[in-house]
Amino acid sequence: MKAAFIIGHGGNEVVKVRACEPVKRRPGEVLVRVEAATLNQVDLYMRNSGAGITHQLPQIMGLDAAGVIEEVDASETLLTVDQRVVIHPGITCGRCEFCQRGEGVLCTKMQLLGEHRHGTFAQWISVPAQNVFPMPQGLTFAQAAAMGVNYLTAWRMLFTKARVKPWETVLVFGIGGGVSLAAMQLAKAIGAKVIVTSREDSKLERALAMGAAHGINSKTQDVAKTVMAYTGGRGVDVVIENVGEAVWSIAMKSLVRGGRLVTCGATTGDQPPADLRRIFIRQLQILGSTHGDFSEFRALLSFIEQSGIVPVLDSEYPLDRIHEALTRLESGQQFGKIALQLMA
Repeated sequence: MKAAFIIGHGGNEVVKVRACEPVKRRPGEVLVRVEAATLNQVDLYMRNSGAGITHQLPQIMGLDAAGVIEEVDASETLLTVDQRVVIHPGITCGRCEFCQRGEGVLCTKMQLLGEHRHGTFAQWISVPAQNVFPMPQGLTFAQAAAMGVNYLTAWRMLFTKARVKPWETVLVFGIGGGVSLAAMQLAKAIGAKVIVTSREDSKLERALAMGAAHGINSKTQDVAKTVMAYTGGRGVDVVIENVGEAVWSIAMKSLVRGGRLVTCGATTGDQPPADLRRIFIRQLQILGSTHGDFSEFRALLSFIEQSGIVPVLDSEYPLDRIHEALTRLESGQQFGKIALQLMA
């Protein structure tokens, strides 16, 4: 089979597509023929350094995927050969205190595909049966693959952490990125009003065409002041952000009293000013969030099918052109997910 490996750390020169031994399925696992996967920021991080993440080189890249089951245990009752499926990339131990109480996303021994073990940028992958879920109807493989990281991350941020209600207003930073677009689509689908930011007018225009209530150019406008003007001086109920230091102060100033800020990233730095006085006087809630567990993934997939949400794809590439795909992601110019076609 063919797979994309990182063989060192640096730029695209350390990413190689090459033939390797076929995957062998173990008891309790499901062998999936991977039709499509999507790129995530962590793919760039693993290529660049992977610092702080235990891994061995060479390693197959990729976290999320969608494909078709080729082999499964004869005793398996929920999954069948030839079934279209999506993969949850978090392999949990099932035995730590967090797994035991149903919070696998906090597993102390979590192994993520493409980070701690071989990932999904391969034509076949074998994963535990608990990590394989039926694919929502009406989606392509590339669209379904996007569910495993970005949409699941946004789902947990919005509905588990922030507990967004239909009558609330949500501010989403950096529209165009995968998590941000997913958050906008999901919040809008329940009836919430969504304000988005971007440094590019073209991205704001696309978001408005998709149903965003208001767009703010963070390069030419004062985001906090614009939010306050738009909300009549009140502020938003929830902020969804994965940027970190560069927007932290703005995000805090944009919140209504008692508002909630949910963060899942720190691409511009992880040491913003705490602004403790604002936090306690205005009784703000700061919530950290990463990925999502199996029950959240199941709920997300059901919601996607019922709501008719279609993930936004920026572009699709065959596996052999992964360097172009990584360069596109690194440019920050994308609007939506960048996908790989593994069997093309």
